[in-house]
Amino acid sequence: MVLYGDLQTSVAVLVNGALIAYLALFPAVFALVTRRGVIVHGRPALMAAPFAWVATELGRTHLFTGFPWVLLGYSQTRVLPIAQLASLFGVYGVSMLVAAMSAALAVVAVGTGPAYVGRRLSGAVPRLSGAERFGPLIVVFAILVAVAVWGSRRAAGAEWRRSGEAIRVGLIQGNVDQAEKVDVTRAGAIFQDYLRLTRQAIREGAEFILWPESSTPFLFEEDRAAAAQVRTLARQARVPILLGSDQIERGPGGLAARYFNSAFLVRPDGTTGGVYRKMHLVPFGEYVPLKRVFFFAAPLVEAVSDFSAGETPALLPLGDHTISTAICYEVVYPDLVRRFVAGGSEMLTTMTNDAWFGATSAPYQHFEQASMRAIEEGRYMIRSANTGVSGIVDPYGRVLARTAIFQPAVLVGEARFLRTSTFYARHGDILAYASVVATAALLVVARRRVQ
Repeated sequence: MVLYGDLQTSVAVLVNGALIAYLALFPAVFALVTRRGVIVHGRPALMAAPFAWVATELGRTHLFTGFPWVLLGYSQTRVLPIAQLASLFGVYGVSMLVAAMSAALAVVAVGTGPAYVGRRLSGAVPRLSGAERFGPLIVVFAILVAVAVWGSRRAAGAEWRRSGEAIRVGLIQGNVDQAEKVDVTRAGAIFQDYLRLTRQAIREGAEFILWPESSTPFLFEEDRAAAAQVRTLARQARVPILLGSDQIERGPGGLAARYFNSAFLVRPDGTTGGVYRKMHLVPFGEYVPLKRVFFFAAPLVEAVSDFSAGETPALLPLGDHTISTAICYEVVYPDLVRRFVAGGSEMLTTMTNDAWFGATSAPYQHFEQASMRAIEEGRYMIRSANTGVSGIVDPYGRVLARTAIFQPAVLVGEARFLRTSTFYARHGDILAYASVVATAALLVVARRRVQ
């Protein structure tokens, strides 16, 4: 916010503090709910904690525009046998399993602790018996083993890696520093680099090219001369190109009315095959929520532009197939990606510009979260990031190829169009919503017991 948003440090601290306070609400609610359950029902009520945790994760995904970055289940993305659970219940199901193991261990840890006296209940809570203390751990461990065995077989079988039609995809990682992206004197060189890298990918056999988010240093629909070079390249190579660029919707008199962060699909004949407008915008990055409250953050809008959100999960035609793209952090919204697949998407793509993050853990976290979407939906996920990590992930979460961060790269590999679907793709977040109901029921029962 200071480096790219032109905010004073003191104001940036306030804005960042507001985000931290918002995110802190959810573990606070989890702690209050769990404490209430233990007061009323005793230490075995810790086993209700996984439901409360998942309920708060669902809240963090949807309330106040949502910010579901790095949910607990993502800790298992690279543990493929456990991660397969996401094909049934999404990342929330994996979160519940991790929370359940933690809760079972907590029951063991406090089972021989001092007696606890409830605030509004008379009498002491006795120490737990051996069965009460170790029973939950045995049950959860058995579930964990069952999931691991099933998940290992599912991932090893890899049936969907032999299904569908294969296509060679080319991912372009331009590695353009954020300061250079806004330098008009560098625009021509950046654009030529992308064209050069695209030609390299085509020479390596790419049949479909993916550029990162906002990759063009111009507005694709406004600079016709530059856009013509992209169209000509696609037409000459007979290769479709999906690229990110901002889009203007003009009002009366030709004046710019709304701006969109968009993705444009250029067909092999050079025409525009479709446009997707980003639906989940980044708060304080692409727009300022509650502008009257955060009036002091107005310079952010002036610095990064005030984008409007797209309204429909538009799909894009690729030959005889249909694909979808999630722009930047949209990929951390499980339900949005599920809507793409429900609409007919046969391959998931995502484009992003993670240059903002610098050399931190965030680019890697972003890639792991995109990988989880592949498992949930039973689709190949291909990802192009301006500064990395770019890569190809199969429907079981296996990373087939990936790039390093902050290096220009061309990555060419195989992906497949798939039309099969997972249980999660068909039924969505039923476990997460059931957790909300279970948590609410726990609170109602606890309230009656206290009264």
